[in-house]
Amino acid sequence: MARNWFGEPPEEQIEVCPVTQAQDIIAGKWKIIILWHLSEQTRRFSELQRLLPTISKGILTRQLRDLEEDQMVQRKVYKEVPPKVEYSLTPLGQSFIPILVSMGEWSKKHLKGK
Repeated sequence: MARNWFGEPPEEQIEVCPVTQAQDIIAGKWKIIILWHLSEQTRRFSELQRLLPTISKGILTRQLRDLEEDQMVQRKVYKEVPPKVEYSLTPLGQSFIPILVSMGEWSKKHLKGK
C-alpha cells in the first residue's frame, strides 16, 4: 500500500472508526437526552423545552437540527396557525434506543453515587 510522507495510507484509504461515526452523531450535551425523551413519544418543541429546563431555545434548535441532519429525528410541520411542529424518532433513531437502555443499565451498575 502506498504511504504518504508520514508513513500513513493516503486519505481516501483511511478507514473511519465506526465508534467515532456514532460519537459524531450523538456528541453534544443534550442529544442523548433528547433521543431518550423522543423514545417515549412524539414531542412538540415546547414539550422538549419543559423537559429540559436548563437548555436554551437556540441550543435545543441546533441539537434537533443536527439530529435531523443525521436522520435520527424527523420534524413534521403542520400547516396551521399558530404553527405546530412535532419531533419523533426515525427508524434509525429508534434503532439507537437499545444502546441508550444499555448505557443506563451500565450507569446504574457501575456509577452508583457519582
